[in-house]
Amino acid sequence: MAPGLVLKKLVVDPGRRISLQRHAYRSERWVVMQGVATVQRAEEQLVLRQGEEVAIPQHCLHRLSNESTEPIVVLEIQVGGVLSEDDIVRFDDDFGRHE
Repeated sequence: MAPGLVLKKLVVDPGRRISLQRHAYRSERWVVMQGVATVQRAEEQLVLRQGEEVAIPQHCLHRLSNESTEPIVVLEIQVGGVLSEDDIVRFDDDFGRHE
């Protein structure tokens, strides 16, 4: 199966974060469009500002957080064979969602 591509706009409010997750069939690239984003990528903790980006390899545990006082906007570029919510394995989620 040839890899596909999906673009997604993520907006994370101050003090919020997405689930700690990984994907079996896709990689992602996050580009910060607005604000200051805190990224957990495996054991790394990164702080990215507008215009900076990070690659999230397939199978890599990751999370996007907003520890600032302003919303952040991140462009998520998904590349892979399965580009759906079915490819999310959640390990921790503030909203009570599971696999």
